[in-house]
Amino acid sequence: MNFDLTKLNQSAKNTDTSTTQKTYLALRKMIVAGDIKPGEKLKIEGLRKLLDTGASPIREALSLLTSDNLVERIDQRGFRASPTSRKNFEEILMLRCELEDTAFRQSIENRTPEWEEIVVLSHHRMVRAQKSGDAAFEDLHKSFHMTLLGCCDAPILLKFCSQLYNLNIRYRYLAGSAMNYKRRDVTSEHHSIIAS
Repeated sequence: MNFDLTKLNQSAKNTDTSTTQKTYLALRKMIVAGDIKPGEKLKIEGLRKLLDTGASPIREALSLLTSDNLVERIDQRGFRASPTSRKNFEEILMLRCELEDTAFRQSIENRTPEWEEIVVLSHHRMVRAQKSGDAAFEDLHKSFHMTLLGCCDAPILLKFCSQLYNLNIRYRYLAGSAMNYKRRDVTSEHHSIIAS
């Protein structure tokens, strides 16, 4: 019986990538949602047990999260969740506003009827999830924002917008029940975007 080593190696590589991707997404969600606190040391062994995976996917995921600015590598001492500060929040918010404004203007200039339909559908899915208390709301919320920008035809800009969205949402989770955030009518803000 002949084995195709190329296919076998590719299959193993896809499994590793899939495990790393799942680990990355799980850790990113935990950091963004505040389940892993800012500045918290990220020990490979503890994360391995928590996520029931190997040490290699954990290390690879932490390296990816370092490039997302959600994790810091501490020389000779491992990793920790990136700390937070008012100055950091203000910079993230400023950059997010600037870059999303640029991307949204380009999306409007490049708009197509298909894109407009996708925006409306994305908004509908987000609102439906919010009303029903669906756990998928946060993913659909981000999807709505990224759909608004999706017609800008600038992949690097979109990547930065996605990264800044995650960094910004982390602060929203940390703010939790802060009075100023609760006073915002985010639903009306989203409806205004769709109506314009």
